[in-house]
Formats: sequence, structure tokens, C-alpha cells
Amino acid sequence: MASVLSLAATVHQRVADALSAALPEAASADPLLRRSDRADFQANGMLALAKKLQGNPRELAAKVVAHLPVAATSADPDPVIADIEVSGPGFLNITIADSAITATLAARAADDRLGVPFAQAPGTTVIDYAQPNVAKEMHVGHLRSAVIGDAVVRILEFAGEQVVRRHHIGDWGTQFGMLIQYLIEHPHELDHKDAASGQEAMSNLNRLYKAARALFDSDPEFKERSRRRVVDLQAGDEETVALWRKFVDESKIYFYSVFDKLDIEIHDPDVVGESGYNDMLAETCRLLEESGVAVRSEGALCVFFDDIKGPEGNPVPLIVQKSDGGFGYAATDLSAIRDRVQHLKADTLLYVVDARQSLHFKMVFETARRIGWLNDQVHAVQLAFGTVLGKDGKPFKTRAGETVRLEDLLDEATERAAAVVREKSEKLGLTEEEILERGAQVGVGAVKYADLSTSASRDYKFDLDQMVSLNGDTSVYLQYAYARIQSILRRAEEGQRTVAHPELPLTAAERALGLHLDQFGETLAEVAAGFEPHKLAGYLYQLASLYTTFYDQCPVLKAEGGPSQVENRLFLCDITARTLRQGMTLLGIRTPERL
Repeated sequence: MASVLSLAATVHQRVADALSAALPEAASADPLLRRSDRADFQANGMLALAKKLQGNPRELAAKVVAHLPVAATSADPDPVIADIEVSGPGFLNITIADSAITATLAARAADDRLGVPFAQAPGTTVIDYAQPNVAKEMHVGHLRSAVIGDAVVRILEFAGEQVVRRHHIGDWGTQFGMLIQYLIEHPHELDHKDAASGQEAMSNLNRLYKAARALFDSDPEFKERSRRRVVDLQAGDEETVALWRKFVDESKIYFYSVFDKLDIEIHDPDVVGESGYNDMLAETCRLLEESGVAVRSEGALCVFFDDIKGPEGNPVPLIVQKSDGGFGYAATDLSAIRDRVQHLKADTLLYVVDARQSLHFKMVFETARRIGWLNDQVHAVQLAFGTVLGKDGKPFKTRAGETVRLEDLLDEATERAAAVVREKSEKLGLTEEEILERGAQVGVGAVKYADLSTSASRDYKFDLDQMVSLNGDTSVYLQYAYARIQSILRRAEEGQRTVAHPELPLTAAERALGLHLDQFGETLAEVAAGFEPHKLAGYLYQLASLYTTFYDQCPVLKAEGGPSQVENRLFLCDITARTLRQGMTLLGIRTPERL
């Protein structure tokens, strides 16, 4: 595997070298290179430099140009820069040589990773995402954490980061006393079916939960027995823990079935719920209190912050331990930080959690910093996400005003997509099984892409009609572009090879496509650094759009320039498809070969 220096990086370095040669006193100045509508790239660094040196920016720019190898004035047989001009107040407008574009793409195509380098200093990231609750159905609110988290995991691992997944499921608390007590008194409640499927498991749990809640609300004696059962659970009573485990295992069958529909892999060792930190809670509290980070206030163990106050201006504390001795969420989250830093050796802790929990995590992270579990070398980040909205702009609900079940949402998306695929199936000769398979790939991909193409911090509207459309910024548009390329490659006649020809001139559409393809590695680096999968989605949409323009303007199999141009355009098709496929894979979205 060999990384390939992008054209932007190459040009940046050449302009910087020319700057250093022309103006030794400005050797460390940044050329400020960027893409431009006036040329392929524009360097704007002369303005700031002229101000610093008290010189004329156009004159300084001219001196720099004199030290740059350009095709028209250079003996270089393979120039990178075809042309450069000084415009305005010292801007350098730079045009890349066609041969350099094709040659760079050929180098990328020769590498399995498309020339994308690994991160220079990879570390260990523990990512906390996809956190359902035991004995409860997953709903639309669980979608974003799972989809965003899975994409970030894929992107970081591709960059070379060591990633440890953690699914912090809700598997502890007072409700389990009620559920366990009811199951003890009604031992056959979970025996109706063997819970071989997720749907059966959830049906069993739903039925039991509703019956237990009804009895809890109507029978004071049962309520008291349930509360005593919580104490037994916390004390590790053997029978109680065994029944609690049954709830957890039954719920996992359901969780995994939903994640399977989402095309997201969940592995059992990565599921470490609230209960996984029980043995650490008392010591966490002791360490916080002995260090003075936490103090007793009205019997509760609290951490106070000068900059966090309530509506009346009073300090709002983080309660680590309640006055009755019970532990709050903060104790569990702080214990998880201890475990992830001290035992898993993480240097980055990433939490893909609803933005509404931002205040809680701000206080938890600050507490961990005060005691030294987080520091300059180890940091925590909340990748806060917004809310899924309905077409009316309000939180997404059913017509009856209830929370939308995640399974129902995915099933409907698959059905809608299958209908779209079925309309085109006659031309493709797809069987009903293939239609349903494509429907799942397209439907689930549409749901994921709608989420991932929006900045995580923003809310977005859930509109299935738009999501499964072939037009606009949708995953279906990207999948269709990929399938179209595969169709062209299949139709290529014997002897029509996929070969790069740097000696051939490129049309405007070919140049635009090629320059964008060359940005893939730089885009991924930016996405990984900021945990921003929406930027990858944006890159891929633009890539598909540029390919559509290329397809419309540049005949491939019947190229007018003869066999070499056919081969070169087949090459552009192939590397576009590979880039689309790799990018979509990093977002967790399938790319069907036929669509």
C-alpha cells in the first residue's frame, strides 16, 4: 500500500518552495492555497505577506511565479502546473496539467486504499454509541446514535485508529425490581415462545412489562415487594441476578435483530451496560471525595461548578451519590471514564449522545479533568446529535402521537425502496428475491444517508418519499451512479480496457471529475479529525453529480478520440466507482451492482 500525495498538497509545496526561494525572509509563510472558480487552485498568501513585508503584493507574486516550474517555461517533461497567472491584488491562479491529473489518479487506482494515507499519529478511541434500553423497544430516537456511531467507527478504523466499541445499554435501575418480582410471581410469562427472533423477544418483554406496570400501579403490596427486589438485585442475590440476566439476554436478541436490519454489526463483548461498572461505583465516589473534587451537600456527594447555574442563579451540582446512598448516572459515567482510560488505554473518549444531554456530559467531563482522569493527553468529546423531525417540523411521531418504532420505520423504508426497484426490475431481469434484497439495501441506505448527510448537531426532517428518490441529495442517487458505471464496465467490448492515458487532453467535465477524485484522501482526513461524516456524504454527492455531468458530455464506449480515449474514460469510470463504493462503505451503505 502506498499513499499518494494529492495535487493540492503537491502544488502547495511547490508554491511554498518558490516563496522561500523568492523571498527568503518569508520562508515560513503559508501560500493559503484553495480551490477556485477562476482556475484549479488559487494562492492568496501574497496579500498577508505583502502587508507584513510592506511590499507590493503583485510584485511579490511575480517574484514567486518566476521560481515556479510551469509547462510553458519548464523543461520538465511531466509538469504538474500547466499555467499560472497573477490576478487582482496578487492572487496566483494556478491551472493543473491534464497529464498530472490523470497520472495522479493512475497512482491512486494502483493502490487498494486509492492512495489514501493512514493517520500519521493514530491512537486509541473508545466510542460510546448505540445505547438501547433493556426490556424496551428501540424507537426513532435510537437511530442517530447507531448510524452516526457506526459511520465514525468505520472512518476512524480506515484512518488507522485503534477503535474500541462500547454500547452502554440501560440494563440497571428500579424498573428491574418490578419486572423481576413479576416474573417470580408469574414464572411462565416468558415461556410463550422460545424468542428465537427479535420480534418474538420484544413481544414477550412488552407483554410482561405492561402487565408488571399495571400491577405495580394498582397493588401497593406488589410495589413494596418490587422495591425490596431492587435491593436484592443490587446485593447480588443469586435468583434475582439470574432473572435479571434473562431480561438482558432476551433484550439482546431483539437489539441484534434491529441492528441487523440497520446493517450494523454489534458484537457481544462490546455491550457493556450500566451494570458493567457497578463494582467501581463506591471506589469512584471515594476517590472523588478524598481528592476534594466532590463534597457532601445535604448528605449527597456533589461536584459544583462556578459557570453552571440554575434559573435563579444558584449553582447546579453534579450529583454523584444520592443522600440515601444510591448512585446516580454520574457515578456510572465517571466509572466508565476510569475504566476506558486506565484499562482500555484510550486517549480519546467519544460519546455519540443526544444533544439534550450536553449539560450532563459537560459536568462529567469537567469532573474527570479535575481529578486527572482526563488531561491534555486524554480527552473526551460528546458528538451531540439533534432530533429526527416529521414533515411538520415537530419531533417524529406516529399519527396517534406515539413514538415511532425503529423496526416499523426500517420496514417501511425497505417496502418503499422495493417498490421503486420493482418498477425497474423488468429491464434488469431481477427475481423477487433480488428485488427484496435490493429494496433492503436501498431503503436502509436511504435512511442512513438522510441522517449522515446532515450535520450531527442539526435536526432533520424524516421524509421517506424524498429519501428513496432517484433525484437530489439521496443515497439512491449515489447508488444509481455506481450501478450505472458498473453497467458501462460490463458493456465494454473485448479489447476495451480500463487504462489511464496521461498523454491525452481532458475535457472540462473530465478535469472537474478528476480533480474531485483526487480530493478523496484529504476529505477523509478532515472527516476523521472532526468526526464529521456529513462532509463525506457531501463529497460523495458532489462526486456523483460530477460523474453525471461527465456521463452526459463525454461518450465512453463510443468516444470520438479512438481506443485510447475509450480506455481513459473507462479508467475514469472505474476509479469513480471505486471511490463511491469505498466512501459509501465508510458510511455503512451498500452499493448494489445493478439498480
